[in-house]
Amino acid sequence: MKVFGFAGWSGSGKTTLIEKLIPRFAGAGLRVSLIKHAHHTFDVDQPGKDSYRHRHAGAAEVLVTSSRRWVLMHELRGAAEPSFDAQLARLSPCDLVIVEGFKHAPIPKLEVWRRVTGEPLLHPNDPHIVAIASDVPIETRLPLLDLDDDASISSFILAHLRLQ
Repeated sequence: MKVFGFAGWSGSGKTTLIEKLIPRFAGAGLRVSLIKHAHHTFDVDQPGKDSYRHRHAGAAEVLVTSSRRWVLMHELRGAAEPSFDAQLARLSPCDLVIVEGFKHAPIPKLEVWRRVTGEPLLHPNDPHIVAIASDVPIETRLPLLDLDDDASISSFILAHLRLQ
């Protein structure tokens, strides 16, 4: 599996860009999966549902399945969060894993940067950033991609990962 990450400050447009890129990758015949590092309190379950009730009763894992999808919820119950590599190992085989979050993972990343966030660039401090996508011209030694040109960004990522 090839792995490629997206790094950037909140509000920079990472999710929107990824949402545009996934259909391009899938349209190129790739099986794509995604790992998203979320805030501590996220929940995919709903209060009152059987799975929620079972999880809150103490089940360590609850697997909910149907004819259209399945999800496995695992409660850490005070245990340490699994490492990035451990999470990656849980995925089914695919061609490309897109990663949003896990800023410190040693994987190739595209920095998504918008001046409007008011935040500094990450790439001087992250040797794994291989290019920058921005909505404004910036001075950088890395390849600079137009944030609004998802076709070029897709081509760059596929070429970088040698998936073309």
